[in-house]
Amino acid sequence: MHDHNRAGWVLREVFGHPQFRPGQREIVDHLIAGGDAFVLMPTGGGKSLCYQIPALVRPGTGVVVSPLISLMKNQVDGLRQAGVRADVFNSSLEHHQRSDVLRRLGRGEIDLLYVSPERLMMDGFLEMLAGLPLSLFAIDEAHCVSQWGHDFRPEYVELGRLKERLPEVPVAAFTATADEQTRADVISRLNLQSASVFVAGFDRPNIRYHVVDKRRPAQQLRRFVEARRGQAGIVYCLSRRRTEQVAAGLAQAGIAAAPYHAGLDSGERERVQDAFDRDELEVVVATVAFGLGIDKPNVRYVVHYDVPKSLESYYQETGRAGRDGLPADVLLLYSPGDLMLVRSLVEQGENPDQVRIDLHKLQAMAGYAEGLTCRRRALLGYFGEAREYDCGNCDTCLDPPEWYDATEDARKALSCVYRLGQRFGLNQVIDVLRGADTERVRELRHDALSTYGIGAGKSRDEWRDLLRQLIHRGYLRQDVGNYSVLKLTPLARPVLAGDVTLTLASPRKALHIPGGKGGSRSKGSKGSKTGAALDGLDSEDQSLFGSLRALRTRLAGEQGLPAYMIFNDATLLEMIERRPATAAELLEVNGVGRKKLEAYGDAFLELIGA
Repeated sequence: MHDHNRAGWVLREVFGHPQFRPGQREIVDHLIAGGDAFVLMPTGGGKSLCYQIPALVRPGTGVVVSPLISLMKNQVDGLRQAGVRADVFNSSLEHHQRSDVLRRLGRGEIDLLYVSPERLMMDGFLEMLAGLPLSLFAIDEAHCVSQWGHDFRPEYVELGRLKERLPEVPVAAFTATADEQTRADVISRLNLQSASVFVAGFDRPNIRYHVVDKRRPAQQLRRFVEARRGQAGIVYCLSRRRTEQVAAGLAQAGIAAAPYHAGLDSGERERVQDAFDRDELEVVVATVAFGLGIDKPNVRYVVHYDVPKSLESYYQETGRAGRDGLPADVLLLYSPGDLMLVRSLVEQGENPDQVRIDLHKLQAMAGYAEGLTCRRRALLGYFGEAREYDCGNCDTCLDPPEWYDATEDARKALSCVYRLGQRFGLNQVIDVLRGADTERVRELRHDALSTYGIGAGKSRDEWRDLLRQLIHRGYLRQDVGNYSVLKLTPLARPVLAGDVTLTLASPRKALHIPGGKGGSRSKGSKGSKTGAALDGLDSEDQSLFGSLRALRTRLAGEQGLPAYMIFNDATLLEMIERRPATAAELLEVNGVGRKKLEAYGDAFLELIGA
């Protein structure tokens, strides 16, 4: 069978998917052909399949570099359920287990081996691998390689030696979030300058974004969670103490919640994560320590109780909602006071360059939270993905602010950026616009510019809001690699020339806490039948859905696995929609592969036909 055809066969027969998602086929074919790759794909976009399938098609063992033991375990357990010969090699193994893995590895009995970066780059281990047929190296969570990333891990930098030591083995780096600076840094550090770059897009259309002024956060959170009883959620807090306080408050309200942070012993952290995976816990209240190991597909909401340190962190953490493609909500409780607290923590850093980078990222986070434009456009724009329409699936689209003709104000702001040589940041632009009499303005002779004082009639906050909207809309960009200076984009030219009229949003009041209905499809996205079905099941279908979930839970419990590793919610909903009556019909359901059909098909067919 030709490798191209074999990839499709593996997708259907092993993983149970009838067709590739957009962008997957090109990456899979490239890696099967032996090419190196840098892949940017959102959480829930199917990036794991992009290296798992080539590893199964190409001869030899695929080596996957993963940052967390829990993440490796989840991946391997899921692969084994699909019939793939996968294993881990890390510090969680006993000596005899490590010996067994190495023995099977030498015999060619492992298709995918998950290792930590520290273990992989040990000289003895790498030399041992060099004597074996290897299909590829896949570096997951590759943003950890970069000092510009939000999870920088120095041990990841050693992975740059892979191309030097084993140049004939394809290397593929995967991440769900990376701005342009991080991208370039990852590619450089991993020696992937000749690699093909695949950017699958950042949009998660099934997620509905909400930002609310933080007033009485405990009450706001409780109202939000109580509107979603029975659904799985994650609440992120800035400190360990805060996670415990918030979890206790939810538990007092009768909600199954528990804290998770790095200060807890490993046994307690493992207990909390296992209980959450198995739907025994409804809510985990966590610091960012509860992060990369989360593979649970049916997280229906993510709440940021405190402001995140960057849009990268925000995007990565909110991306843990709705991995199954079904509707999900994310909520940010935003307070300028929280922002100042985080800023003071960042400024205590010892590395001036890192402090500068982190302050820029925090400022971008503030701009998003305080913005009045479509949340999705602002978020995608930060990652360099411009879109020309509002999403229809965020708070500002569903409850829009008032708008006004901002053409003249925008021209003043853009002209000022231009007159400043596109070499200064937001605050200096505002000072010049307002005609501020500051030492820096006088020293740089900016009071002699034609744009000095042309915006004196507006407050600093009004100009800051307008400039942020221009950044979100793509008329300006902040250069993170150059002290966050403002620069004009090609879109600014027709505004400056007076060829277009620009409408922007007026400052708005705080929004209400969103209720339980959410996550509808965004404008311009195809969505999914199962996504629409989640809120549209009649009483009979609701009953069958509950029965299928109960069967799934029982089968998973017998094997000590999270329920979603049997079938996720999207697969169960498609079973309800299709009502398969035979094994062949069940095999056509997305998520039902040959191995799972053999293991669970009879039980599910019997329940559906009852």
